[in-house]
Amino acid sequence: MIETDRVLAFHHTRPSHPVHIVVVPKKHIPSLVDLGDGGAELLAEVMAVVAEVAGQVSEKHGAASVATNVGLYQESKHLHWHVYHRGETDEQILEMYGHGDS
Repeated sequence: MIETDRVLAFHHTRPSHPVHIVVVPKKHIPSLVDLGDGGAELLAEVMAVVAEVAGQVSEKHGAASVATNVGLYQESKHLHWHVYHRGETDEQILEMYGHGDS
């Protein structure tokens, strides 16, 4: 998908959305709230790849969501971002997420 010297973006191995891409730094960084010795420079590089992937997904599918998790929500204890597209139609999106606040 996209690879730099320090960042990798790849299709999720167990996707939970029609389009589901994961962006990770190659160097271990525990989480967004614990950058370890990765620092702000590496985080900025990761975010640049996240932005590029989100732009590609949005251009191709019309929308993209971006998320990361911390604490108990973070299954993999390595900083990673999910870039995903929820579906092509209102029906697909509502099937996955329900009717929201309406």
